[in-house]
Amino acid sequence: MSANTVNETAEASNYLFSTLKSLFAVAENYPDLKANQNFMQLQKDLMETENKITYSRQFYNDTVMKYNISIQTIPKNIVASLTGFEKKDLFEATQAEREVPKVEF
Repeated sequence: MSANTVNETAEASNYLFSTLKSLFAVAENYPDLKANQNFMQLQKDLMETENKITYSRQFYNDTVMKYNISIQTIPKNIVASLTGFEKKDLFEATQAEREVPKVEF
């Protein structure tokens, strides 16, 4: 929520994504928890959130890719260089950010 840059936002979303994966993995070890209606609803809501994050990341990356290509083609590259438009970074997760953190109940 308090991320100010693309990299900070990417780190936050990657952390949330990996935490959700570990939560589902831990739930597999607790059949009673897995059968609980509230937990099932939580799991469904978390999966929807995960899907929205994935979609938003892909939409952002597609938009940034189109923007970067646009400012590199003639004649837009001339206008872009005169007005200060610069290439933007994509959301990319490192291998360390993709690792699943350990969650215990």
